Formats: sequence, structure tokens, C-alpha cells
Amino acid sequence: MYPVDSGDTTFIVLCTALVLLMTPGLAFFYGGMVRAKNVLTIMMQSFMSMGIIAVIWIFGGFSLAYGPDIGGLFGSLSYHFALDNVGAEPSPVYAPTVPFILFFAYQLMFAIITPALITGAPVGRFNTRGYIQFLILWMILVYIPVCHWIWGGGFLSRLGVADFAGGIVIHVSAGFAALSTVLFFGPRRKELRRIEPSNLPLMAAGAGLLWFGWFGFNAGGAYAGDALAAYAATNTTIAGSVAMTVWLILDWHDAKRPSFSGILVGAVAGLATITPCAGYVPPWAAILIGAIGSAVCYYAKGIQSYFKFDDALEVFRAHGMGGVTGGLLVGVFASTAINNVGAGLHQFCVQLLGVTVVGAYSFGVTWIILRIIRQFGPIRVSDEELRKGLDESLYGERAYETMNLPGSAAGCPRDEAGAGMAAEGIRTAETPGDARADAPDTTDGRAGQRSGGAEQARPGDKAREGEPPRAGRAGGRGRPAPGEDQRPDA
Repeated sequence: MYPVDSGDTTFIVLCTALVLLMTPGLAFFYGGMVRAKNVLTIMMQSFMSMGIIAVIWIFGGFSLAYGPDIGGLFGSLSYHFALDNVGAEPSPVYAPTVPFILFFAYQLMFAIITPALITGAPVGRFNTRGYIQFLILWMILVYIPVCHWIWGGGFLSRLGVADFAGGIVIHVSAGFAALSTVLFFGPRRKELRRIEPSNLPLMAAGAGLLWFGWFGFNAGGAYAGDALAAYAATNTTIAGSVAMTVWLILDWHDAKRPSFSGILVGAVAGLATITPCAGYVPPWAAILIGAIGSAVCYYAKGIQSYFKFDDALEVFRAHGMGGVTGGLLVGVFASTAINNVGAGLHQFCVQLLGVTVVGAYSFGVTWIILRIIRQFGPIRVSDEELRKGLDESLYGERAYETMNLPGSAAGCPRDEAGAGMAAEGIRTAETPGDARADAPDTTDGRAGQRSGGAEQARPGDKAREGEPPRAGRAGGRGRPAPGEDQRPDA
């Protein structure tokens, strides 16, 4: 019998499943933020990562990250190739009370989600071939080396860089890679740049799955169901909650009203910031880390505005700046009463070195990868494909094909929506969900507006006695008129 602790093993199995769930959660989160005609494309990029990265991780990736160290830069390619020497016996170095094969699986989940994070920045630019080439090369040349440097016994870990659950390895590397991609591609055409979330409930569901999975993401870094895991889990939700609240206040102050999408992004920013600190700091420090991370990420929009780079879903702002902030705050708030890392000037300088090296390396190598793959063919979609919608242009599918959304303009700027509906002979109201201005006043003085958003009258429609009102066009629940196209135009 191997010296395996059944409780720790069960705990890491659960954490592995939770981290896996985060990638579909990320797909929902990003999918709700883009236009309706591009939803499947951004979601598919996350799911592609679940397949392609697993193959890379099995055939050399895990070995390069966690095999015997070679010069502090990478591990031995052959030692764990194709799961060689990866079995039920625990490793004396990594997670000594759980089967080593479970450690392999747990780390695979981190490898899967990291490149998927990048996809939110160059929305509307990568074609499928270009993205797959980028995904493979970025995993091999950026994530795996950085993972070894900090977690696999490489030179940064020897210098004392601390990253409990991936603030530097994952969020800094992904955030600066995202910045590199948007600068390389350049902005989209101005009229195609405006993005209004097509499905806020889908975005909220994604944020909820991310938050839920983050318990496994951070607490699993203890590799045991012990007090350290309890601290990491508690710190995670404290920081996320505080960050969401701070973002709400800042958004309300600046825009004079809060936004649902804003507080969801704020929570994610706080969760990213606490990630490197989760198992090193006491709970009172998690309160401050959540607040600081939220404020830094919120005002990082100034960097984007000043340099005018087109980071569509603000990946650099939430993940890059959140990871940098959290990585540095380890040197400010870490306590030896929680773990074996203590705050101090020396630790802060070591953390600064780690963040700088990883950020610069990820940015530079990402740029080189993009230049290389561009030599073998176009990697960017055309403006015409983007106008038509990437889902249909690239894959011949639509996200809302069967959802009875006649003439839906979800995700389009209002002028495009109005033009599309006018072409169908449909009169529109000033605001989505409002009733037609010329509709009769039926209830409380508002023109034709009913509870829940009743369907607007259209030419050719006849009221049927006793039939319940159908949901409105803006609400997206009505049944189409006979012969009307059921697919969304956005």
C-alpha cells in the first residue's frame, strides 16, 4: 500500500473537478459579454483548450513542468512523458499524501484554463487556424516554462518567489500575453469595436461557476484537507466579496449608477488578486487585498484609455493587473503563522522580480509566437466575417438558432439593431423592452407596457381571444410570426 491519505485524496479529487468546472464557467462568462453572433466562437476557444492542452500535458508538457530540473529552466522531457513514472505512489516533493497521478490531473486543470483566459482580449480577431497554432505554441513556450520556474523547482522558486495558487504563473502570464496579442493585432474597426453584453444572465452564471471553482483553485494549493486549505478557501471568498463591493461603490460614484456586468468583473478581479496570497495571509489581510485589488483593476482602465489598446473584455485589466497586485502583496501581508512565507522588504523585492520576469517573458514570447505563425498564413478574421458574425462565418452555427428570438439584435449597437428591424418593417421603441409609443394605454398609463414585457403589436398580427400575451421582442421570449426568420441578426 502506498502512503496515501484518503481524506487528502478525496479533497484533491474534489478540487480537481472544481477547477475543471472553471473553464466552462469562463466560456459562459465570456460568451455572455460578446455579441450574440460571436458567442459560440469565444466559447469554443475555451473548450478547444480542454482538449488540445490535455494532449500536450500528457505527451511532454507535465514532464517539462515537473520533471527533474535542468538548469533551473525546464524539467526533463522524457521522465514523465506519456505518464511514465506517474502512478498511485505519491511524490515526496509534490503533494506527498495524495497519488502522484492525481497531482498530474490537478495541475492539468490549471494548464487548461490559462490560455483560455487570454481569448477574451483579442475577441473578433483570431481565426480558428491561428488560434489553434497560438494555443499549442503558447502552452509549450510560455506556460510550461513559467510553471517550472515557480512551481517545478526552477530558478524563481530557488530565489524564493511565492505564488500559492497561480497569481503569477496563471494570471500574470495570461494577462501580459493578452496585452501582447491586442497590441500585435491592433484595434478592430471603430464601428465593430463597441460591445454590449448579449446575455447578462449567461455572464452571471459564468461568474458564479468561476467563483465556485475558485475554492478548488486556491484551497487545493494546500494539497491536503487541513487548516491551510481552510485559510485559503476563506480568504478566497472574503477577497471576492470585498472586491465586488468596492467595485460597486467606485462604479456608482463614477457612472452615477452601478452595473451588473461591472460588479461581476469586480468579483473576478478580487479573486485573481487573492490567488497568489490565499495560503499565505490571515483573513484580515484578505479584506485589504480584495479592496486594493478591486481599486487597482478598476482604475487600470486609465492605462487602456491612455494607450488606446483594444482589449475587448479587459483581460489585462482584471487578470494581468490583479495578478501583479496580488503577487506583490504577498511581500506585504504574508504571515509565518499561516505558512512558511513572511512579509518583508526582501520578500517584496523577490516578488517584484518574479512578477517582472514572468510578465516581460510572457509579453515578449507571445509577440514572437504571433509573428511566427503569421508567416504561414492569415491568422486574423476579415472585417466581412466579423460583420456577418464569426459563429456563422467560421462554423456555420448560431448560438440562438432554436431559442425563438425573431429579429433579435442582442449584442449589436442600437443603430445596427434599429436598422435591421426597420428593414423588416418593424417599429422600434427608444429603449429595449419599452412598448411602442403609439400603442394604447392598457393598464397604468404606460403605453402598452405590461408586467414582464408584453409583445408589441406587429403588422399582420391578430389578437386571439383568451390567448395569453406573448413575450416581447426585446425580451427575447416571443414566438415568431408565421414565415418570419427565427434567427437573430446580431
